[in-house]
Amino acid sequence: MNGNVSDTQASGKPSRDRKYSGYRGGKRKPGEKPKDLKGTARKLFELLAPYKFPMAVVLFTGIAGSFLSITGPTLLGDIVDAIQQQVVSRLAGDEANRFGIFTIIVKLGAIYLTSSLMTFIQNYVMAGVTQKVVCKMREDLNGKFSRLPLKFFDSHSRGDLLSRVVNDIDNISNTLRENVIQIISSVVMVIGVFIMMMRISWEMTFITIAIFPPSLLLVRLITKRSRKYFREQWDRTGEINGHIEEMFTGHTVVKAFSHEEKAISEFVDINEQLTRSSRLAQFVSGLIGPVLSFISNIGYAIVCVVGAIFVTRGTITLGGIAAFFTYSKLFMQPIVDLGMITNRLQSSLASAERAFNVLAEEEEPEDTVEQVIEHSRGSIVFENVSFGYSEDKPLFENLNLEVKPGQLVAIVGHTGAGKTTMVNLLMRFYEPGSGRILVDGVDIKKLSRENLRKIFGMVLQDTWLFNGTIKENIAYGREGAGDAELYAAANAARVNHFISTLSNGYDTVLEEDGANISQGQKQLLTIARALLADPAILILDEATSSVDTRTEIQVQKAMKTLMAGRTNFVIAHRLSTIKEADTILVMDNGRIVEQGRHAELLEKGGYYADLYNSQFGIVS
Repeated sequence: MNGNVSDTQASGKPSRDRKYSGYRGGKRKPGEKPKDLKGTARKLFELLAPYKFPMAVVLFTGIAGSFLSITGPTLLGDIVDAIQQQVVSRLAGDEANRFGIFTIIVKLGAIYLTSSLMTFIQNYVMAGVTQKVVCKMREDLNGKFSRLPLKFFDSHSRGDLLSRVVNDIDNISNTLRENVIQIISSVVMVIGVFIMMMRISWEMTFITIAIFPPSLLLVRLITKRSRKYFREQWDRTGEINGHIEEMFTGHTVVKAFSHEEKAISEFVDINEQLTRSSRLAQFVSGLIGPVLSFISNIGYAIVCVVGAIFVTRGTITLGGIAAFFTYSKLFMQPIVDLGMITNRLQSSLASAERAFNVLAEEEEPEDTVEQVIEHSRGSIVFENVSFGYSEDKPLFENLNLEVKPGQLVAIVGHTGAGKTTMVNLLMRFYEPGSGRILVDGVDIKKLSRENLRKIFGMVLQDTWLFNGTIKENIAYGREGAGDAELYAAANAARVNHFISTLSNGYDTVLEEDGANISQGQKQLLTIARALLADPAILILDEATSSVDTRTEIQVQKAMKTLMAGRTNFVIAHRLSTIKEADTILVMDNGRIVEQGRHAELLEKGGYYADLYNSQFGIVS
């Protein structure tokens, strides 16, 4: 039983993120992966593939609605020509044809009404498709989280992950719902209007499209510059979400240590970074509209001058030039819209990339189920196990350990000694670099994770309770457990007494993380949950370190009876809680430096004795 290792923090293990993983966590570095805009766009539109018919409806209604809108200016030109003809007829003393104008107005109204109906159908169908797509993305992300190894959560802050599931997905939703429709309409409008303008005057058409190349060049330059700012904006959003969530969760500790000013200062720093990146993104992207509008207005003014010359020469009718002026404006507006859409797509693709990066993360290796343990005896063997959170800094090297069924094994040592790492390896949260771990003589790699983890019950130092009734929180330990079993577990954990004092008893609804009950009561509930699971092997990670002395005595009494017949691992710093352990493993810098019973280790006067004496103020 040996190993040469470094301290836990020095070994490269990330800092703790207790809320999510129960053990560790950290903050993600923004922009850690290269951007792949084409690949991201392809993946995003692949999500639309299952909705071919709805998308065909969106495409058809978009084309039809745009086509109808395109015919409007022609009819307006006909109205101008008809009015001009009436004026000429009256001046000549002839009778004017008023019915012709009325007919054109009716046609125009019918066209615009039908176009509006097409737009409504398009928006309605696209909204439905969008919600289905983002719903699937959320489900995919949630499912992905359940298949990711613990090391993924060690390197990502909770706020960043929440931002990807909420903020980024909402951004994608808005883009799909609004911009896909605009792209269809804008492309159809540009093509259709170009054809209509060519029918009226090819000379003025070429003047109009002469400003098209510089417009595209400007859009390309601006969007290329804004892309990185949008990515940075969403990364900063994830960071600020993580900070806010962290401060809200630990607000009591923040106030207790008078760190309000420090928390505010950190928030201000992150918020200023977010404001800066957002301002730059909006400033650069905001240049597109004004620049394109300026260029289009110059082109429009030139067309007006040339058109006026053509009217005086009789080349074009007054109605024709009026229609062309309208088409000229319609031609440039979709180009401006496409520029703005391109800008918004940069933001959406940055969000989509962040979501797809999670979906592309390496999952836990698939189980190779070769054996199944139906009823575990509780024996555990470590054979030459080596492990490190990073390859260059091992934590264990050639660790050998045998634990017999029914033994109570205590693991003690300073923070960073490697106590929790043993549990992570047992539960297959992490895989050993070499060697193997056996449960009942079976290599745990040959068991499914579900089968393996049902053998274990855990009570963590940091309690985790969800927003639900007390009964539901205890029942979380074993699906399908009956009420009698649940109440028995509660009695064994000495939790029934305080539950009976509550007005709603077991139906009392707990707030998030059990905020409406004491820390000791939360600890007892998690113990009751573990007892209900009735595992062959019980892991207590600082199980009584967060409760008061009276509650600790109650828990110890319950455990003394209920731990019989199980293999038990107790990870503790308070050495008074493990005096009755069959074996105590003393760890220092990842090595098991001593092993034995409490009295034996005290008599030896070694590392354990120093730890024990230091806790009770005994000078050796």
